[in-house]
Parts: sequence; C-alpha cells; structure tokens
Amino acid sequence: MQNRLPFTVSKKESFYDKLSEWVGDLFYDVLPTAGFEERDEQIYMAFQLEKAFKEKKIMFAEAGVGTGKTIAYLLYAIMYARYTNQPAIIACADETLIEQLVKKEGDIAKLEKLLGLDIDARLAKSREQYLCLQKLDNERLSNTVDEINEINEINQLLPDFVHSGASMQTFERYGDRRDYPALSDEKWEKISWDPLQDCFACEKRHRCGLTLHREYYRHAKDLIICSHDFYMEHIWTKDSRKREGQLPLLPEHSAVVFDEGHLVEYACQRALSYRFTEQTLETLLTRLLENDVREETLNTIEDILIENEKFFTVLSEQSYLVNGSEKQFIKKTDRVVKQGKKLLSQLERLEEELVFDSELYVINEYDLKIVEEYIEQITHSLRLFSQTINGITWFEEKMAERTLVIMPKMVEEVMRDEVFSQKKPYIFSSATLSNQKSFDYIASSLGIDDYLSFSVASPFQYEERMRIYLPKFSAGDFLGKVDYLMEQIQQTDGRALILVTNKQELTDLKKMLGNRLSYPLYFEGDAEISTLVSKFQNDEHAVLVAMNLWEGLDIPGRSLENVLIFSLPFPPNDPVFTAKREGVRNPFAEVELPYMLLRLRQGIGRLIRSEEDYGEVHILLDIDIDPMLEKSIIEILPTAPENEEKP
Repeated sequence: MQNRLPFTVSKKESFYDKLSEWVGDLFYDVLPTAGFEERDEQIYMAFQLEKAFKEKKIMFAEAGVGTGKTIAYLLYAIMYARYTNQPAIIACADETLIEQLVKKEGDIAKLEKLLGLDIDARLAKSREQYLCLQKLDNERLSNTVDEINEINEINQLLPDFVHSGASMQTFERYGDRRDYPALSDEKWEKISWDPLQDCFACEKRHRCGLTLHREYYRHAKDLIICSHDFYMEHIWTKDSRKREGQLPLLPEHSAVVFDEGHLVEYACQRALSYRFTEQTLETLLTRLLENDVREETLNTIEDILIENEKFFTVLSEQSYLVNGSEKQFIKKTDRVVKQGKKLLSQLERLEEELVFDSELYVINEYDLKIVEEYIEQITHSLRLFSQTINGITWFEEKMAERTLVIMPKMVEEVMRDEVFSQKKPYIFSSATLSNQKSFDYIASSLGIDDYLSFSVASPFQYEERMRIYLPKFSAGDFLGKVDYLMEQIQQTDGRALILVTNKQELTDLKKMLGNRLSYPLYFEGDAEISTLVSKFQNDEHAVLVAMNLWEGLDIPGRSLENVLIFSLPFPPNDPVFTAKREGVRNPFAEVELPYMLLRLRQGIGRLIRSEEDYGEVHILLDIDIDPMLEKSIIEILPTAPENEEKP
C-alpha cells in the first residue's frame, strides 16, 4: 500500500492526517499552478468527504455545476482504495456516463497527468452491453440478404481467437456495444446478451467478450466504474451466484460513490423487480420441444403454451394506461387471479415431469438447466402475483411483447437491510439531492436513517451567462410548441438539446421535426447513445432530442447553447409512483413536486458546463399553470426568467 500512495505515512502517523495535508497541497498549490482555478466550494467539499471516509458514513454531497465534485470524490476514492487494498466503486447513472469518466479528456486522465499517478480504473458494464456469439450465429442463419451481410461483417471483424478451436495463447477484449456505434438499439438487441442465454453452460464461454471483460475489471486496483443498475444487480444476485459456484458481479470493495446519486432509487426498483414475459416462456418451451421429450412432458408443454397465452390475454384485457406511462395498472379481478393460478399449476406439473426427463437424459443438459432456472423464477413470480403481497405489480406491452412485472417490496426496506447496514463509506454526489434544503426526501426513499450531508452552490455566474424563458401554450397545443422549438433552434443556429419526458413525446417530435430542420438531427435510440452524444458534441450546429439525458450530459463549449424542455418532468402515473403517492399524506407536495423540481434542475444544468459557456433555457409551460407551481419553479431557477423579477 505504502508505495502506491503519493505521500508517506510513518507508523506513528495517521493516514487521514497525511491525506488531509496532501489534499490541501493539491488544492492550494498543485492545481492552481497547473492552471486550475482555486475554488472554495471544491475545497470545502473535499474536506467534508474526508469525514465520510474516515468515519465510514453515508454522505449526501450536493455540489452545484462547476464545483469540480468529480475531481474531489475521485481523489478520496483512489487514496482510500490504496489505503485499504480494495478498489472503490464509482457507480454512474447509466452506461453512457461511465464512458465519460475514462475518456481521454476525462477527469481521471487529468488527474493522472497532473499528479503523475498511474490510476487503474476499469469499466464494469451490464451484460446487455456485450455481443452474444450464440445469438450472432443464429442471426446469420435467419435473416434477409442485407441483414446477413451486416451480421457477417460483424462476425468477420471478431478477433481470430474467437473462431479458432485452439487454446488461447493471447486474447483481447472485444464485443462491447460501443464497438458497434452504427447499429440501432433494435438491431443490437438481436445479437446482444439476454436472459435466455445460459452463459454458465455455454461452450463459447471462455471466448466470450463478456467473460473476458468481466475477468479484466475484477482485477482493478483503484477504481471499478459501473452503472447504478449494475451495482444493484450485484447486490441482489451476489448470494445466489455464490450458491451456484459463481463469483459475484463485483469483487470486494472499499467504498461506493453514487454519481448522480438522486437516481439510485430507480435503479433499486429495477433490480428488485421480477419480470415474466410471455415470449420468454414460449421460447423456453419451444427449445425443450426440440429434444426427445416424453409424451407426458410434451402434453404438459402444449397445455402450458395454451394457458400462457390465455393468461397474458386476460392481463392485457384487465390492464390500462394512464397518461402514456409504459407501466400499466392491473385490475386484479378474480378472473385474472384464477388464470394465473391455472398457469402456475401447469408449470408446477412440468417441474415434476422434468425430474423424470433429467434422469432419462432425454433432454440436452444446456436446455434443461436454463429451462429449470426460468420456470423456477416464473413460478415464484406467479405465486407472488396470486397472493396479497406488500408490493407493486404492473403490466407492460411493447411491440407485441407482453410482460408481468412484480416488485415485492418497497425499495427502502431492502436497501436498509442489504446495503446501508454495511460499515463503509457511501457517497451520493449530485447537483440536486436536497428539496427545500432538506435531504429527508431522498434519505427516506432509500431507507437511510443516519447520514452526513452538505450543500455548496455553483461558482458560475448564471446571471451573466444564462437566459431563461417560460413560454406558455394552450393545453394540447403540440403544433404550437413544435413551432416554438423550430424558431428557437433557428435563432441559435442549431446547438440545441431538446429534453422530453416520455417515449410518446420522442416519437411525435421525430415525426414533426424530421424534415423541417436543416441541421443534423439526432434522436435517442437511433444509435448507441454515447455515439450520438459524441456526434452532437463534435458537430457544432447539431440538435439532439433525448429522454434519458436530463442528468450527466456534459457538453461544454459552443455545441450546446440552447436547452429546450418540452414539458415539466413530473413522475409518470404508473403503479410505482402511485404506491409512493398512496404512502404519504400529501402526494403532490411529498412526491410529485420534489421529483419534478429535482429533474428540472438537472435538465437546466445541462447548459452551463464551464465558466465560458453561455446560452438559453426554455421551459415550455401550460397557459393555465397553477400560480403556486409556477412560483416553485421560479424559486429553483439559477437566475430569474426573462420578464420576471428574481424571487
């Protein structure tokens, strides 16, 4: 440990005292000498973080844009990792943002250059971000000529050792989503990892890009950088993976920093949910039918396929959307429950039949293992659904794919027991963590009872660098809002980010703007997201329309001078937020307004990313907006809107 620290600690000295001296020298001497501005906000944050690491406490570190919070938490995370001989985890909001930390012009590279440190930082991406060799082979056999040519090109560009049957003397990492930027999300899904691939039993496992990447990041000495989703998946699966003889997704680690920490709750919700998709069961059972199964098993499978379709048809009939949310409410009628129990009974019968089939060795071991695992998960989901559980259920229907989702517990219960009961530093870093100067909203949502916290404002002069407009439109005047977007984009000669709140708005704007703008126009979902962001950043006059870039997007300079917020980002009217609303006395004040204001602050924060940046923010409002709501919006703005006095 000693020779990896950039300072010396004798046996009689405290690591934390020496760390404090070193950090002080950095901020007051080294960084200013290298041309970095000395920022009181950043220095204050740094010494607050020291307390959290020293006492192994949870900390909400709210620091405004431009504070330099990433540099501050990286310094402590790296030094603490070296002190404990265990890597620290940096968990970012999504897969796009983890790339930003390790890019050539990113903060880790800056620290390496300034301090002469060799920082060992490695990315741990979710499984969906990697190519599946099995699915790639399947696609080569089942597509049109044009698609086959595209797939063959991907196959030919794979490293030689992938195709070779010989032992691997040398190998390289490959198969990352980022390596295929031109593929749309829809095409990528056809060749990427999915839950129906049993990686543990796959014959190509040791040549798989996912396996090679995972083996690589496990040996990181300083930092492992992942998404919130990946970290939560690690938490919920580590015990089961150990029972199955597999390593947890992440190795033992010394500390966790949640960048954009206000979003952690939603990653927890996703990780806690059981998903039962109609097509999943169909695919699994069809795979079984390719084996020489017994007649009893064959009959049971045929019965299940019939009952499965009936169950999802009834679910579809008894579910409904509210305000365009993808999560549909389920009317849990006697008919729905009865059909669910009927399917459950058939699946339990199949589990018994498969015991006999396994003893007779009539089913391929690979197929049998993955089918048994998923039937166990599905039967568990159906049992929960059939009972009166303390949780949330909803229905999703996308592109003819129907899914039942069950979240058996509220997030705060599980997080309190499974995560924050551990004695280690957990840092939540974001420009938006508090609500009306209180951290109670986020703390209670995550089951955190004891924490440290602080807030520091942005050092940027927003009054001089930013203009904010609050145009108002009649309810349903979509065309009027689009015309306004067009006018504002023309005035800034492109250089615009349009933020929407749901897929419907994204789809509608794609139809309306597609042929009306002379500037390069990019829509989230058309290609790999970090590739779209790079194109937007490098093409100074481009326009980007996005649903998931309210936070984390960092585009300093002239490429982004206009942020257009198409509608207020209230939480969706879905079953998850309905449950949160039902759990409080005043849903609007305690759930909807805090959520919207936090997200709005994040969206506004995309504009000014450096001291030289300037531009406009346009927040499109309804003409009949409640005066008190408008007042709440104005109060959180970094500068007074045009034609409005400062609150």
